[in-house]
Amino acid sequence: MLPLALPLGAWALIGATFLASAVESVEALTIVLAVGVTRGWRSTLVGSAVALVVLASVTIILGPALALIPIDALRLVIGSLLLIFGMQWLRKAVLRASGFKALHDEDALYLEHLAEARLAGSPARSGVDWYAFTLAFKGVLLEGLEVVFIVLTFGANALAEGTGDIRLAAIGALVAVW
Repeated sequence: MLPLALPLGAWALIGATFLASAVESVEALTIVLAVGVTRGWRSTLVGSAVALVVLASVTIILGPALALIPIDALRLVIGSLLLIFGMQWLRKAVLRASGFKALHDEDALYLEHLAEARLAGSPARSGVDWYAFTLAFKGVLLEGLEVVFIVLTFGANALAEGTGDIRLAAIGALVAVW
């Protein structure tokens, strides 16, 4: 149980990690629900469980190795990647706003993906629907990796500033995922 006498910076770390991880958790849950309703639950849940095992293994094995990377180099690489992705999103937004690119039609995209999922065929081998398994696996693994990176980066930054550590960030993420 957390003592209520934590410094304000520690509570801010827990809150920020909670909110960021909650967004990723909702995205993963949305993927699992959509696949489960469309394709069936057995393979979807198995794919989700396997992704959680892989995610835990990768975190346990590679998590400590991230502490060996110099924080300034990591910030430069991650910042550069964020800048590149952000510029691509900005470019698309400007093109959409100017009328040179069509606006997103979420209903049409949903119907298109739903049709693809239904046309993907039925379970082929050993009673496993590999389409559902793969979609659930990829969704849970990718969103889970985002949560791991959120915890590591928020926690490492708070540790460097002296306002918290990775354990507090992990608490915020675990509460969000739960």
